[in-house]
Amino acid sequence: MNPSSHPTVKWLNKVPEITLVFWIIKMMSTTVGETAADYLSINLKLGLAGTSIIMACLLAGSLFFQIRAKRYVAALYWLCVVCISVFGTLVTDNLSDTLAVPLAVSTVAFGVALVTVFAIWYAQERTLSIHAVDTRGREYFYWTAILLTFALGTAAGDWVAQGLGTGYANAALLFGSMILTVALVRRVFKANAVLCFWLAYILTRPFGAACGDLLAQPVTSGGLGLGTTMTSIIFLSTIACLIACLSICRYPLGEERV
Repeated sequence: MNPSSHPTVKWLNKVPEITLVFWIIKMMSTTVGETAADYLSINLKLGLAGTSIIMACLLAGSLFFQIRAKRYVAALYWLCVVCISVFGTLVTDNLSDTLAVPLAVSTVAFGVALVTVFAIWYAQERTLSIHAVDTRGREYFYWTAILLTFALGTAAGDWVAQGLGTGYANAALLFGSMILTVALVRRVFKANAVLCFWLAYILTRPFGAACGDLLAQPVTSGGLGLGTTMTSIIFLSTIACLIACLSICRYPLGEERV
């Protein structure tokens, strides 16, 4: 039989449209990743090792059902993102706190790893568009890249806020300004949509982490003193409400596809 009669199996794209709601949930999930990791590790006294094991199991389970799904399911997709956010934070924390790897080294290492994944992904699929995540192979690449963006963002954010001593508020302003710059470059100069998306996706991680630390850390440490518990509850509740709206109502599709 002619091999061409066996086309690559595809399904509906399982990644949401890039809308304002997408970026709000993404930013909040990064904040939750920062505060939830601290809450589980410190407040519940699970330690980095115990928290990492629990989150690894939760992440593996959520990804298993996400990859087996035949279509985009808002609750399942964002559950994976939140789990990856927490686990990505823990990967960096383990390297820094347990293995004493400098944050600058972690930042460079994760950056190189992410570029490598993108290079292999593009070499095999000829696209990095999140609106072409329609085969199992592309979904593997997609979630691997997502995990690395969270680990990279955590390392970069901690390096700037703590290692360079800029503080949480200044770090949030810095990364927020960089996100705004990417948006303006895309809007004004019509820069490549795929490149701008991934740059913004990476930058929302340290921005969200800085915002989370700013809200949760005590005033004596440069924060607002809300604590990890209250910050996590506020953001998780907001995420849950937005996901419920996405699941119940058909949210308008974004005009721009990348």
